[in-house]
Amino acid sequence: MRLASMAIALVIVMCVAVFGAMLSQRTSVPVPPTAPAKAVAERGPVITTIEEREPAAPAPARAIAASDASVTAAPSAPAPTALPASPASAPASAATPAAMPTTSGGGPATAPMVVAQGSPSVAAATAPAPVQSPAAPTPAAVTPPAKATSSCPGNPNALGVSRVVEIDTTGGARFGFESPYDFLREGEVVLTFDDGPWPDRTQAVLKALAAHCTKAIFFPIGVHATYHPGILKTVAAAGHAIGSHTWCHQNLAKTKGSCEFRGKKEAVEYDPKDEIEKGLSAVHWAVGGPTAPYFRFPQLKEPPELVAYLGKRNIAVFNADLDSFDFKMRKPEQVKKSVMEKLKKHGKGIILMHDFQHATSEAAMDLLNELKAGGYKIVFMKPKNAVTTIASYDEMILKIVGAAGGEARPTSSVIRDVNE
Repeated sequence: MRLASMAIALVIVMCVAVFGAMLSQRTSVPVPPTAPAKAVAERGPVITTIEEREPAAPAPARAIAASDASVTAAPSAPAPTALPASPASAPASAATPAAMPTTSGGGPATAPMVVAQGSPSVAAATAPAPVQSPAAPTPAAVTPPAKATSSCPGNPNALGVSRVVEIDTTGGARFGFESPYDFLREGEVVLTFDDGPWPDRTQAVLKALAAHCTKAIFFPIGVHATYHPGILKTVAAAGHAIGSHTWCHQNLAKTKGSCEFRGKKEAVEYDPKDEIEKGLSAVHWAVGGPTAPYFRFPQLKEPPELVAYLGKRNIAVFNADLDSFDFKMRKPEQVKKSVMEKLKKHGKGIILMHDFQHATSEAAMDLLNELKAGGYKIVFMKPKNAVTTIASYDEMILKIVGAAGGEARPTSSVIRDVNE
């Protein structure tokens, strides 16, 4: 009996020892520390998403990774109303600046980063599912947010505007090829048109954009703006952004060239800064309201000293990611093919076209249809503030257009043979 008791006691001691060893081994396994949250990289102080028509679908839940640590949740944006079609609400801020204001300098200011709407939170993606008791009722399924339906009259398959970003040009900024601001997502494009306005051609582009209820940026030449101010007013009334493209489309890397004005072409010498400022004032005069602090260099020649000058003027420089080279084309099919092939290669980008070109005006509708069919989305770059013109150049433009009877229109746009 005594021997049996000792055997039982020995078995109990061995069991306790084995259990203790197992418990000690389990608790001694190191738990990998949670990776510290990665600091959100600064995307630049100039771009803020302010409207998104089709929120991105939530990403599937997955194990947390370092790349996920900086993602924060943002509420889904409600379906926005259509952009107002009035000059006051077009390419600049809602408040119209004082007539012919003088310029003011200013260093770069800190502004918000790109806000990606509809992103899932890390907590939501990594939290374990709660354990439900058998008696608990099954929770109702969460209905995902519905995509915004087309609000484009007569075109349920319209491109529309997928996303609106606000651009703060304080201190200058540069967009397009080799820009530090890579804010476009895969499949997103920005439409831009140069060298207008021009009768019939600009209107054809506007008609195509209106049919798809989408928006673009126009970079008119100052001389053309004085010829056809009514067309630019229509561009502004449709809610597009209007920048500038110099007074007479000079190569600003040089100081000599030629300029055609009122049907007369002359050799000219010019100060590149005068070319910039006269163009800004001419476009501002033609629109009769706020215009965007956006500028594109002719031939995309960008002298560093002039880029710096525009920065001091709080004006953004626009290059392009995809140059259509439509000025070399005579058929609309060529324009469409050029744009679509380059988009297929690059996937996204700021597209450079010319509303001045006949082939582009004819291709506009088919091109927008093709973009829609290809699943591309339009991003509209809305300026936070209006451009500020310089009073002396405003007065110079007033003298030029005054000498031409109010609108320096070429003879061909005033007089037309109807029965030769």
